[in-house]
Amino acid sequence: MLSPDQRVVVLLHGGLTDLSGKTGLAMLRYRPGPIVAVVDPAHAGRSLRQLTGIPRDVPVVGSLEQALAHRPEVAVVGLAPSGGRLPGPVRDAVAAALRAGLSVASGLHSRIAADPELAALRRDPAWIWDLRREPDDLVVATARAAALPCRRLLALGSDMAVGKMSACLELAAAAARRGLAARFVGTGQAGILISGGGVALDAVRVDYAAGAVEAAVLAAGADLDPSGLLLVEGQGSLAHPGSTAPLPLLRGSQPTDLLLVHRAGQRHIKGLPALPLPPLPELIAAVEALAALGRPDGQRPRVRAVALNTAHLDDAAAAGAMAAVAAATGLVCSDPVRSGGDRLLDALVMEPPPS
Repeated sequence: MLSPDQRVVVLLHGGLTDLSGKTGLAMLRYRPGPIVAVVDPAHAGRSLRQLTGIPRDVPVVGSLEQALAHRPEVAVVGLAPSGGRLPGPVRDAVAAALRAGLSVASGLHSRIAADPELAALRRDPAWIWDLRREPDDLVVATARAAALPCRRLLALGSDMAVGKMSACLELAAAAARRGLAARFVGTGQAGILISGGGVALDAVRVDYAAGAVEAAVLAAGADLDPSGLLLVEGQGSLAHPGSTAPLPLLRGSQPTDLLLVHRAGQRHIKGLPALPLPPLPELIAAVEALAALGRPDGQRPRVRAVALNTAHLDDAAAAGAMAAVAAATGLVCSDPVRSGGDRLLDALVMEPPPS
């Protein structure tokens, strides 16, 4: 629905310096198309680079009305608040965008098109895209993705929000620089907004979740040959008591390779200190064992590398953390956001394709 060349304004009320803004921040870091303004009244007039470290020059304005001077075509809700409900100030900005003739894209559970007041403000040819919806024609997974000839890398996290999408997108960028055929399969709102397609996994009923992933992977990999690479965005964590997403991702994508994503120094589930994370070698063994189940091809996918989130560390501390993880796991370890995805891609392409 959102084309790569459309001019976007991101609604990020308070989210530029808060984890609730991760969707908009991901778009600002990775969307290749134009982003002409960010609406965040709390930081209006400030430098995006100084606030976020994202190397992009986009004006931060205080209202949707001020953003109109930059000629946006689409307003994207960039917040991901707990519970996925549309906050009041953002709803006001959405209403202003629709009145101005803009299209609106949102990945929240609150559906804009189902809000009678907001829906009535839309003017043709503008559209409303509520992307967090269950796909039509759902089926139960039957491991059909195992028949694809391309390699399929699934990113799995030690916890929520550790950088699984970022790692996949950095790998995709590294592959593009080398002229390798690689495609990204988004499974969350930010990934779908950036890539323009995929499946919003947390909107799908559990019986059909693996089937929805399977359908998205089959569509993305239909014409890739054995040298092609599908990068499947991970969700949740097998170590988190509130997460169910990794299993349908494993079943639906039938990965040939795995990437573990971890935050440097994290010892327990974020916000739940009573739930320690297992040592990384134990977690790796567990995910590899699960990935070997429910497969018609007899493969046992391996974790090829560790993507380490070191955003909270300086360069020296980050280098030490990566070296420690590499020593503990015997795997290549790199922070793809800090250093690019080339070392992780090397770890994947230097391995022979699975038999």
